[in-house]
This record gives sequence, structure tokens and C-alpha cells, in this order.
Amino acid sequence: MKTLILVMAVYVATTASALAEPQTTFRDASGRTTGTATTDSNGTTTFRDAGGRTTGTATRDSNGTTTFRDGTGRTTGTASSPRR
Repeated sequence: MKTLILVMAVYVATTASALAEPQTTFRDASGRTTGTATTDSNGTTTFRDAGGRTTGTATRDSNGTTTFRDGTGRTTGTASSPRR
């Protein structure tokens, strides 16, 4: 579970295109769907496993800080952009 959240966090933090697309599908080496990431109109990205269960969310605030939460809503970490 922690590995999945870490993979999702890195993906969101490093891939701006995932935020621009309505849904991204994650697949394993055999092509099976392992999960999805969907971004809503408020900019919150919701991660789901292959069964459709929510495994976490990522939300960016007006200061540029992204807050990561697990499937139960508990904060698991944050990431901030450098100030300009």
C-alpha cells in the first residue's frame, strides 16, 4: 500500500500532463489495469486500484503545496514547489 502511494505521489509530482487529462490508467507489464488517476474540476487527483476502490488523493493548494492523503483521508505527506 505504501509503495502504491509513493508511486502515485511521484507520478503526480513529476508529470504535469496527468493533471491535464481527465483519467490516466496504470498497467502492469502484462497490460492488466492496476489502477487509475482521475483529476476533477477542482484539481484534486483521485487514485483508485484495479477494483475501483479509492487508494488516495492529491490536492494542490493556492500556495503550490500538494497534500497527499490515503484512502481513508489521512494526510500521508506534502510536497512544495520552490518559491519564485
